[in-house]
Amino acid sequence: MHRVPVVAIVGRPNVGKSALFNRLVGRRIAIVEDIPGVTRDRLSALVEWRGHRFEVVDTGGWVSAPEDRIAERVRAAAQAAAQEADVVLFVVDGRAGLLPEDAQIAHSLRRAQRPVILVVNKVDQPEREEALTAEFHALGFSEVVGISALHGYGIGELLDRVVARLPEGAGQTPPEEGIPVAFVGRPNVGKSSLVNALVGMDRVLVDETPGTTRDAVDVVLRTDGRTFVLVDTAGLRRRARVRDILEFYGTTRTRRALERAHVAVLVLDATEGPVDQDQRIAQEVVEAGRALVVAVNKWDLVSPESATNLARQVHEALRHVHFAPVVFTSAKTGRNVRRILDLVVRADASHALRIPTGPLNRAIARAVREAHPPTDPSGRPLKVYYATQVGIRPPTLALFVNDPGLGNEPYLRYLEGRLRATFDLVGTPLRIHLRGRR
Repeated sequence: MHRVPVVAIVGRPNVGKSALFNRLVGRRIAIVEDIPGVTRDRLSALVEWRGHRFEVVDTGGWVSAPEDRIAERVRAAAQAAAQEADVVLFVVDGRAGLLPEDAQIAHSLRRAQRPVILVVNKVDQPEREEALTAEFHALGFSEVVGISALHGYGIGELLDRVVARLPEGAGQTPPEEGIPVAFVGRPNVGKSSLVNALVGMDRVLVDETPGTTRDAVDVVLRTDGRTFVLVDTAGLRRRARVRDILEFYGTTRTRRALERAHVAVLVLDATEGPVDQDQRIAQEVVEAGRALVVAVNKWDLVSPESATNLARQVHEALRHVHFAPVVFTSAKTGRNVRRILDLVVRADASHALRIPTGPLNRAIARAVREAHPPTDPSGRPLKVYYATQVGIRPPTLALFVNDPGLGNEPYLRYLEGRLRATFDLVGTPLRIHLRGRR
C-alpha cells in the first residue's frame, strides 16, 4: 500500500522517450538531442497526478541487434526496467511509422506480461492523430494514445490512463525522504561502480569507456534504517575540455545534481593519484556550500609499498578541504564501501548543525584571548562583540565586530580551526562573516 509504483518508458532510439520523461516530470532532467543513443542510464523522478504519486523511469534506446557492448547493456537495462515496472509506456514515432524494430520490442513486452500503453509520439497536428496512430494498432495493444511530448498534446489523457492502470491504493502515501548524495569526480574514476557496490546491483551502467554516464541518475537506497538518494553523475572535466554538446549537457546536469545534494562524494582514482582537476572539483563543491566526503577508489590496485605515500599525497593535494574525511575504497572488492555511508551521515549532520549561541560565543572568546586579533596601522585591534549562527547547510556564522575591514583571511582561518576543534563540523564547510556593530 505504501510502495511507490513504477512507470517505465521504453522504445527504440530517438523516438522521444526522454522528451516525454521531461514533459511528465515537468522539468528538463534527461538530455534531449536529435541523436540516437543519448540516454544510456535509467533516469527516474517522482510524478504526482490527481492525488497519485509514482516514479517515472526513462531508459536508453532498445536496439534489437546491438552492435557493441554498451548498446547490449543499455538494451538489457531497458528490458529490466520494463520487467520491474507496474506500467510500461512503449513509445513509437508517429512520423516514422511502424518499423520492424517496434514489432520486435512489442513481442518482448508481451512476453514480460506487464500492462503496456502504446504511446505514439510526434503527433504534432491533433487533427492527424487518427491517421498517425492507425497502423500501430497492428502491434496488438489495447491502449493506444497519440501525443506530442514536444508540445504537450495528449499528456493529460496519457497520465489519466497511467493512473487508471496503477495498482489499487499504490502511490497515495508520500515517499520517505533521504539524504541526497552526489557522486562527483573526473570521468572513469569509478563513480558508477561505487554506486552499484553500495546498492548491491547493477542499477547504473558501468563501463571502462570514459564518459559512459551522461545524465545524473538517482538511486534510492534504504539500509540500516536510513535512506539515501545516491546521484551518479557524469565526469567533470575542465570547462575548456568539454568537447561536444552531449558532454556539455552531462556536465551541466552534474552541476545541477550538486546543487540539490546535501553531501558530495568526490571519487579519486588511486591508480592515478590526485590531480589538479580533483582539487578544482573539491573547490567547486565547497563553493556550492555542500558537505564533502572523499573516496579514493581502486585501492585494491595499490601496492602496500606505495599506499602510505599515496595517502600522504591525497591529504596534501586536498589540504584546502582539510575538513573532508577521506576513505580508501575498492568498488571491486567492497573494501570500505559501506564506510562511505557512515561518513555521509556524519557529514550531513554537521552540514545541518546548529550551534547554541552561548557555547559559540564562549568558544570565540577563548580563541580571541589565545591569539591576538589583527590591528590597523594605528594599533587598533579587531574586537568581536557577539557571534550568532545565521544559517545551516552549510553552517554560517555572523560575528559582530568594531570594524569588518580589520579581519583578514589568516585570522578567519584560525577562528575556523578553533571552532572545528570545539564543535562537530566534520565534512562541512564553515562560513564566517564579519558585520559592523550597527
